[in-house]
Amino acid sequence: MKNLKAKWITKTPSTRLYNIPVPIIGLTGGIGSGKSTVAELLTKNNIPVIDADKLVKNIYKLSETKTFIQKQFPQTIVDGEIVFKKLREIVFNNEAKKMDLEVYIYARLPEEFRKAYAVLNNPAFIVYDVPLLFEKKLNQLVDVSVCVYAPKEKQIERLILRDQIERPLAESILANQISIEDKKNMADLIINNTDGLSMLEAEFQKFLADISN
Repeated sequence: MKNLKAKWITKTPSTRLYNIPVPIIGLTGGIGSGKSTVAELLTKNNIPVIDADKLVKNIYKLSETKTFIQKQFPQTIVDGEIVFKKLREIVFNNEAKKMDLEVYIYARLPEEFRKAYAVLNNPAFIVYDVPLLFEKKLNQLVDVSVCVYAPKEKQIERLILRDQIERPLAESILANQISIEDKKNMADLIINNTDGLSMLEAEFQKFLADISN
């Protein structure tokens, strides 16, 4: 595994997310921007990636979480399992309930993150794949932030094609996120994904050369 160039190491364990002892690259983007593809390329290049969405899924599997959901959202439990479609509908339409759920989940993220880190066998640095990097201000706690960028129109096209939905719904989904242009402006580094996989792979190789030695 490569080492991170010194100029990108901007935190110490005491100032870094969850006090992790090695540098963290925060990877983000928007729906349809190609973030998941970049995460796959990182893994193929033997760079360890911790996926925030997977951590959340692990939390939902905990028996204590099901107990919490049963108490707070009893109509979403069927045969002892969480029906996520019902849960999403409730929190989408009730800001207070949404906040209760988020507080519960985020309180358990540090432990899940540390468990994921513990199995990585002392890496030189790690990548945290986190959709809400800027929304949750986690960019202030990682060493360097990276945005996988595609313009809004390209995001809409990809979302319509991927999920087989109509344009108004795609636009509504994007409207609930920080705009990709804002994320691009806030990020330390950009991986451009405007024109297909070959361009993305070339951009990725430039990114690797920039961050590591």
